[in-house]
Amino acid sequence: MNLFLFFLLVVQMYSVTPVIHTLQYFSTASSQVPNFPEYVAVGYVDGVQIFHYDSNSRKAEAKQDWMNKITAEDPKYWQRQTEIGVGNELRDKHNLEVLKKLFNQTGGVHIVQMMSGCEWNDETDEVKGWQQEGYDGEDFISLDMKTWTFTAAKQQAFPSKLNWDQDKHLLEYYKFYYTEDCPSYLKKHVNNGKEVLMRTELPEVFLLQKTPSSPVSCMATGFYPDGADLFWRKDGEQIFEDVEHGEILPNHDGTFQMSVALKVEVTADVEGKYECVFQLSGVKEDLVTKLERRSILSNASHEDNLSVALAATAAVLAVAAIIIIIIIMVMVRRHRNRQGEGRQCPLSSSSRCTRSRP
Repeated sequence: MNLFLFFLLVVQMYSVTPVIHTLQYFSTASSQVPNFPEYVAVGYVDGVQIFHYDSNSRKAEAKQDWMNKITAEDPKYWQRQTEIGVGNELRDKHNLEVLKKLFNQTGGVHIVQMMSGCEWNDETDEVKGWQQEGYDGEDFISLDMKTWTFTAAKQQAFPSKLNWDQDKHLLEYYKFYYTEDCPSYLKKHVNNGKEVLMRTELPEVFLLQKTPSSPVSCMATGFYPDGADLFWRKDGEQIFEDVEHGEILPNHDGTFQMSVALKVEVTADVEGKYECVFQLSGVKEDLVTKLERRSILSNASHEDNLSVALAATAAVLAVAAIIIIIIIMVMVRRHRNRQGEGRQCPLSSSSRCTRSRP
């Protein structure tokens, strides 16, 4: 998998479970991308965004209220985060220009991405870290934290690999950061946000079917955390044939949803034999939904409700349109009246100097 796809999926892959906690940072430096800051950095704890910095605001901002608790013991935390953001912005912008030269490129859209972070097992106290950099959606160079050496994914990355592998001070710093400093801050953030991060929410489970001949989809939505499983059983045994699993997807409110479809003809003979089972990490009891025709929501059985809903929606939209027109008229009238009145240096360097983000 290339780095660009990994960048899109990693938040979901490394989100919260009752045992594994993660602290992750993503940064993107870009050129000639319309309506997008030249540099953006975001941070996540257990899949929940905690931090944002970009080249427009040039200010590190908390994305969760509980993140401000850290200033009780570290009053200059956010000031330091801003300083690190400014330094990393300058570094990545420079790296972008260096990479364009290495690849014999001039103008056009180009992107440098970096992912770094650590995870902590709160039962075994084991910690792991990762750092990966990419260019234009492909892997470029990464740090192997078993050997504490760099791996070049492109020929153009070999000079940097050779320089950094020989920089003992750099490698010592990385070892300290990823094995001690990063996990230390992760533990602080988890403790400060435990009411949100450690909560458990059970889902609503629905059986859905587009037509009588379509697969029956079992959907669970509104659960948290995303350490969950959803599957079909027949006569008490989990089945895999004629079953299609969907991905775990985020909801707008921070919870998650997932579905699993079963190809089966729903007749009186099969009712009660099949059941959809939802399991959530940290919850002992399963949520079991038996396959019965009366419990299946389908398009055919809800046409009348759909018509009523569409009519109601149309009415609401009509009222909203009238309100918007009135607001626009008022604004135009007012306008007319007013007219009367982190520790990493450039890729070209043998060492890095900008501090990593805690």
